[in-house]
Amino acid sequence: MKSIKMLRTYLAFFSLLLIIFVACDDVRNVKEVTIQDIQKYLSEISSDKYEGRKPFTEGEEKTVKYLQQELERMGVAPGNGGSYIQEVPLVEITGHPDTSMYFNSPEAEIVLNLKKDFVCYTERIEETVKIEDSEVVFCGFGITAPEYDWDDFEGVDVKGKTIIVLVNDPGFGGEDESFFKGNTMTYYGRWTYKYEEAARQGAAAVLIIHETASAGYPWFVVEGAASGAKLNLKPNQETSYKAGVQGWISLDMAKSIFEKAGFDLGSEIRKARTKAFEPFSLGYTMSHTLHNMFKYDQSRNVIGILPGTTSPEEYLIFSAHWDHLGIGKTVDGDSIYNGALDNGSGIASVLSIAKAMSQSPALERSVVFLFVTAEEQGLLGSQYYAENPIFPVDLTVANLNLDGMNPFGPMKYLTITGIGHSEMDDYAREEAAKQGRDILPDQEPEKGYFFRSDHFNFAKVGIPALYAEGAYEHMELGKEYVKDKRADYVANRYHQPADEYVAEDWDLRGIAQDAQFDLNVANRLGNEKTWPEWKEGSEFKNIRNQSKLKN
Repeated sequence: MKSIKMLRTYLAFFSLLLIIFVACDDVRNVKEVTIQDIQKYLSEISSDKYEGRKPFTEGEEKTVKYLQQELERMGVAPGNGGSYIQEVPLVEITGHPDTSMYFNSPEAEIVLNLKKDFVCYTERIEETVKIEDSEVVFCGFGITAPEYDWDDFEGVDVKGKTIIVLVNDPGFGGEDESFFKGNTMTYYGRWTYKYEEAARQGAAAVLIIHETASAGYPWFVVEGAASGAKLNLKPNQETSYKAGVQGWISLDMAKSIFEKAGFDLGSEIRKARTKAFEPFSLGYTMSHTLHNMFKYDQSRNVIGILPGTTSPEEYLIFSAHWDHLGIGKTVDGDSIYNGALDNGSGIASVLSIAKAMSQSPALERSVVFLFVTAEEQGLLGSQYYAENPIFPVDLTVANLNLDGMNPFGPMKYLTITGIGHSEMDDYAREEAAKQGRDILPDQEPEKGYFFRSDHFNFAKVGIPALYAEGAYEHMELGKEYVKDKRADYVANRYHQPADEYVAEDWDLRGIAQDAQFDLNVANRLGNEKTWPEWKEGSEFKNIRNQSKLKN
């Protein structure tokens, strides 16, 4: 009996040693992101060869082919059955609004001039969109938010009417950080939400009053964004209704409209910040016509997967948009908008992560690498994936999005865009600490950056998303160095041909630092049984709760 017990003891001991040795062997074989890989992928994908990576061009063909080849070379399996491709049906609308918009009342006619007083476009697939004598109603912030017990449309039917709404949300500019989220913009403050809610309410037209501080950008940005051809997802029966006119009016024109109707805009804005607000007719009708040309085409998301071992039906998704602006206006002799930072850096990072993971022991959960199209046209590729997921939403653990990585060197802090939304913050804080970094909240929360990259579309369907990178203080050169570098990029390179990869101007240690951080988060989540959740107060929590997630 004693010998049997001793044998069992020895077997248990050797089993433990075996587990330890296997674990150690796994640790030794876990690969890390390298600067060499980042440089290789970045210099390639941001070169002139890819012609600025614009959808529907030869640049798209070359980009998609390259991404497929690299994933296949790494041994990353096709993510859409036997294919690396998810087709994304799009429609290109070139709108030509009339140069005037008319507000009429029994007492007066107000004529708004295109670009000076208003900008607008439509997502309707119609050659002519005509709004005629549509009653104008002021609807405050245009928000319906049950979790805040807030409804700017209560007691009014705006079907077929023109609504005027304020930009941002009622919490902006106040002192109560618990009211909405104070100066941190919620999704209800985004202009895209205003258009979506107007459509849900059946409005014929929606016009947002522009104010620079609340919007986060000046009028010329709005003016430029509303010009030229626009890509949209091809509508289906469920999403086909859109307000006929979507646009902005200048603050000065809005003041004039309200004043001539017998109202003070400033006073009405103050009322709109309270639950006592009630929508009301301004006594005008609006008339305007847009003429459109449109064509259909297909773009493509590229997707690969590393299957998990014990929980292959649970998924982590890395995302990065592959597109940029293509060939455009010549600036300083260059017309190719290479998009090295935006988003060659994200592409290179995800490819480098995929390579490292493909050479490491497989995780228990599956890891998906998704390169999406048409981010620059309104996050369309990620929206299409979120609405037509290849992998079930309720089995998708989290999204890690990489967009516009830090090219200025290693940073002392990690900034989480949209901090406070989900438990992904907690994973980020712990993994950043292992790199010797603290968390620094977004320094411009009022600008709503959380809603301006592809992770947002995952959040909209309830998937916790993380978008984080080093920023604000260089580990060696301090804050002013980073501030100057960022200012130079925004002023001279962002969405310009000058956004190119120039080796002597880039410190790839920063990109490698952040890519390794994302890889570390994925390695941890990929071998856990837990599911990160949305935090109380997040507008996405109820969506996740309704997804019947199998914990």
